[in-house]
Amino acid sequence: MYEVEAAASSELAWSLVARPSRWPRWAPHLRGAWGLGSPEVREGARGAVRLLGLVPVPARIVSVDAGRAWTWQVGPVHLVHAVEPLDAGCRLVFRLSGPAVVVRPYGPVVHLLLRNLGRVAEQEAAHGAAES
Repeated sequence: MYEVEAAASSELAWSLVARPSRWPRWAPHLRGAWGLGSPEVREGARGAVRLLGLVPVPARIVSVDAGRAWTWQVGPVHLVHAVEPLDAGCRLVFRLSGPAVVVRPYGPVVHLLLRNLGRVAEQEAAHGAAES
């Protein structure tokens, strides 16, 4: 499990993590997604993500608890994205599970992405960015 606190509202952070159109703001390796829900991820949706502009990778949204958490499966890996409101800001949590041969090397990348998500959320909060 990886977590970071951000000085941004949980609503703003949720919009970044749950709206596929906003993923490139904090996860630049994700160059597009389709079929996973619009504007937000939708439970049961099946689609794909495009990694670095290369071949699309099939993905499925396993569960959604609107405004709080969602889980998706990409290949053999499950990744939970959670947003927890705090008195001042929010806590962002990513939980990664799957075969160790995949999860171990990807874990540090997930942690960097989570930190980037927190930084982007704080920048948008500081600049009063519209949630698109």
